[in-house]
Order: sequence, then C-alpha cells, then structure tokens
Amino acid sequence: MPRTVLITGASSGFGAATARLFAAHGWNVVATMRRPEMGDGLAALDSVMVARLDVEDPASIGAAVDAALARFGRIDVLVNNAGFGLFGVFESTPPAKVREQFAVNLFGLMDVTRAVLPHFRANRSGTIVNVSSGAGAFALPMISLYCASKFALEGFSESLSYELAPLGIAVKVVEPGGVVTTGFGRRSAEEAASAPPPADYAPFVAAAAALFDGLRASRGGATSEQVAETIFAAATDGTDRLRYVATDDIRPLLAARRETSEDAYIAFMRERFTPGTAG
Repeated sequence: MPRTVLITGASSGFGAATARLFAAHGWNVVATMRRPEMGDGLAALDSVMVARLDVEDPASIGAAVDAALARFGRIDVLVNNAGFGLFGVFESTPPAKVREQFAVNLFGLMDVTRAVLPHFRANRSGTIVNVSSGAGAFALPMISLYCASKFALEGFSESLSYELAPLGIAVKVVEPGGVVTTGFGRRSAEEAASAPPPADYAPFVAAAAALFDGLRASRGGATSEQVAETIFAAATDGTDRLRYVATDDIRPLLAARRETSEDAYIAFMRERFTPGTAG
C-alpha cells in the first residue's frame, strides 16, 4: 500500500514543493496549512488531501491528524515544515512577536509531533523530519530570535531522536540556507518594517542590510524543489543519520562551526558578519 506523509506549512515554499514531490513518488499526502483555500492546486493532485492545521491551534492539529488517519489509515512520515523568521534587532522586537516566533517554530512543532507519536508508537515505526535552517547551527546578526528558535529545534530534535530510536521511530533534521523561491524573505521584511529599531542601531542595520544583500547576490539560486529533494531523501533513506544539509551556500559556515575550534569559528564569523559597531 502507498505510504502516507503529513506535511505542515504546505501552502507554499518548501512545504508545497515537498507535497508535490511525495505525490509524484506515489505517496499519499496530507498537505496541511492555516488557510486550506491556498491548497487548491495541491488538492487537484491524486492522493493529496488538503487539511487545515494551524500549529498555534491545538484543536486543528488533532483534527488534521484524525482526518489523515480516517482517509489513509496510517501516517508513515511527519514533515514539520511550518515556520517563519523575524528580522531585526532584538531590542526593538515586541515581546508578543518573540512569543509568536517560538510558538510557530518550536512549540507548534512539538504539539504536532506529540499528536502523531501515539500512532507511530503503535506501529513501532515512523519518521519525523524537522525543517531547521543553517541558522540553527550558526548565528547571524539581525535574526537573533529566529536563530534562537532554530537552535532550540535542533537540540530538541537530537534529544528526541535518542528517546524514539528504541521504538523504531527516526528523527531527521534538514538544514536549508538561502532559498529564492519562498515567501520567507518577504514576511521577514514585513515583520522588520513593523518594528523599527532605535536610532542608535541605524549604522549597524544599514551595514548588515548591505551585507545580506551581498550574500543574496552571491549565493546562487537554490530552490524549494532542491530542498524538497533533501527532505524526501531524509524521509526515505532508511538510515539513522540525523542531519542533512539542503543547500550548498551554508556549507562553509557549517564547516567553520562543526570542523574548527571555537576560537577559530568565532573569529571567522566576526570577520564576516560584524559589519561595524552601533553608534
């Protein structure tokens, strides 16, 4: 029988590309999103069910899992993809936005995972793929809260993998870098515009913006489809590997983080990502 994947945040970007890829490989797909009307294109595909799931609404999580089991009988893979990024200096970010960052990127992911785990335990099988970021391994200026949420996701995923391995359940982490075919950057810019920083930060913010513009111009054109390929590989390779790098642009930074000394790493990052001091 076809296997079934449940994907969060499937209305666009990585989630939509991943839903299409699994469907192309003959899987049953439960494509979940906050606004199901945005999934009409996916719903037209064979063996794809679009369901409402807002990771900040526990009732919608339970309803989506129940609907998936009623339609397809089982879930084999969970892809926790829903997320967004705050861009801007920490001091100017309202506390409510800080809580939202963690509610979506971490606590919502935990709630969806908790809802699926009883089914995985009963089957003594299942794979959880958590979409992280290069910013879950190394930190960059202007995205401190996004980094914090993804660092937490990475630690949670690794710890959870030890708990679940004896039950036949695998946990995988996919780390994308800069991708040109998502709405991520647009939402980050909108969030930043809603919380302008104190004037003292202006020189730093301007220099950091120029730095990120340079990075975007030089890193190439990774796509959501490429990230979806990595997600699919993580879900289906049958190994106990934990982390998967999805785009080449972050490999130098990951190598600096994971393959050098702490002092060498910090020196490397400060040289590249400290565009000047505020004031």
